[in-house]
This record gives sequence, structure tokens and C-alpha cells, in this order.
Amino acid sequence: MNHVGAEGRGESGWLGWFLPFVARDFARLIENLPNGAAVADDWQSRADNLVQAMERECWDGKWYVRGFFDNGAVLGSKSNAEASIDSLPQSWAAICGEADPKRTQEAMQSAEERLVDRNNKLVKLFTPPFDHSVPNPGYIMGYPPGVRENGGQYTHGSLWLAMARARMGDGAAAVELLKLMNPIEKTWNLVEVERYRGEPYVIAADVYASPSFAGRCGWTWYTGSAAWMYRIWIEEVLGFQLRGNRLTLKPVIPQDWPKFEIWFHHRSSQYEINVHNNAASWSMELDGLPVSGTSIELLDDGGKHLLTVSIPAASSAPK
Repeated sequence: MNHVGAEGRGESGWLGWFLPFVARDFARLIENLPNGAAVADDWQSRADNLVQAMERECWDGKWYVRGFFDNGAVLGSKSNAEASIDSLPQSWAAICGEADPKRTQEAMQSAEERLVDRNNKLVKLFTPPFDHSVPNPGYIMGYPPGVRENGGQYTHGSLWLAMARARMGDGAAAVELLKLMNPIEKTWNLVEVERYRGEPYVIAADVYASPSFAGRCGWTWYTGSAAWMYRIWIEEVLGFQLRGNRLTLKPVIPQDWPKFEIWFHHRSSQYEINVHNNAASWSMELDGLPVSGTSIELLDDGGKHLLTVSIPAASSAPK
């Protein structure tokens, strides 16, 4: 969308949620450095102002707009005949955790109603596709309508809807979206293979929504999308979050999953992780001893360790 802000005055709705998320992370990193507190406070204040501006200027009644052109024309609004709703600002409203919770719920529901195509097993980046839009958003309109990111499934961005649902604690919705975008789920029989026309074991950058080729993949072996899908399954749904020597477990799984298991090697040690669903309350045990909280310090002792986690019904780990 290189023409949206070509003159330097255009604004991005989804980056309006992304920037506070990043600014607050950096503020936490620098606040304890020499002379860092004042800078961190400034960043936090700027993030607060940006969140307020997003709520004031970008709420469109049922979802958040995608942005504004240099001349002030809106993009991703119900007033637009093309690209009236875009998944990115809806996803990041949830992922960043900054948006109004009621609006976030409504925005995600609006996105899923309009962008999820269960018949053709794809999740569109936005809809309807660009064709004759004025102002012209730029490079993206060079693709035919419904091809690649021009109204098709651009997997890298579409996956963030699943991440958003997991962050909202809705494991069932997150898993449904991930399965729709999983190439294995698109190739169960010859009819589906003929429609998809891609390898079942690698992620495609894009899946077409154009009526003539709906459900057909484009560019496969796309590592950026593969990495996001892997991280969302492992870190957001299964809740396996590894940072240095500390492992945090915050599963958000569907209620009909009774359990799952992970075998993990940390240096010389082996960890067997058993997560049981629908328990009466949250609990964690390491080698039979109770663990307070949701994380453990991993050992490098050559031993075998058993980590058992019980999570309550339709719930994630404690915050």
C-alpha cells in the first residue's frame, strides 16, 4: 500500500496498535538503565496518547479502519466499496491488549464473519478486493482481485487472527482458524488436492479468493508464514513459551481436547510435559512437587523431569 502515505501524511490503523505494543516493551527494557526512566516514561505517555487516538479516530462502528490516505480519505471502512474491512487492525487490537475489550470482541466477530471462507478453507486478509479504488492504494492493486494479498489469504497476516483469538483466551476459535490455513487440511482427497494444487507439508504465502481459483495456493515454501504458524500453535495455543532458561506454560486449548504432551530437550536434560484439560482448578507440578505460578527454571543436570499441568475448563493459565 505504498501510495497510502506517499506524501508523508497517511496513517496506518494496524500500526497504530502495533506501535504502543512495541514502545511499551522497549520502555520496560530501558527504564532501569542510567537516565532511562525519563525516556521510558515519555514512551509510555506517547503510547497512551496513540491508544486514545486510535479509539477516537479509527473505530468505524463495528471494526477498526485500516488507515487514512494523505488527503484524509479513509481506508478499510464500511464507507469503502473496496477493502471495507481489513483483518490487521482487528487482530492487533486484541494482540496488543490495548483496545477497548467490547470493541475488540465486536471487531474480531466482524472480521471472522466477513473474512473467513470455510467452504474454500481460507482466511482473507481483507474484503472486497481492490479493483478500481480511488485514491489508488498502490502496488497491491497490481494483483488481480482476490489474488495474493489483494483480497486473498495472505497467510502471514491472516494468521494473526488466530493469534488474536488465542490472546483473547478462545482456544477453539484459534484452532479452527489455524486448521483452515493448514495445508494438510486442504488436501484430504483428490478433489481438494486439485483445488489447492500445493504441497500439503509446507505453508503457502497466499491462497486465492478469486471466484475462478478460490482455494488455490500461490507461492509455497514461505518461511515467514511457516514461522508464524509454528509460533502460534506452540506458544499461543499450547502455551509453551521459552525465554532463556525459563519456561512458562499458558495453554489456551479447545475444551474438547482432553490433554496434550510435549517432550522437550533442554541441553543435557529431558522434560516430559503433560497438560490435562478441564480440571477443577489450575495447578502445576514438577517431579511431583507443586510449583507456584506458571513458569519454571529449566535445569541442565542430565536428568529426566516430569512437568504436569492441569488447567480449568474453557480457561487459560493464570495471568
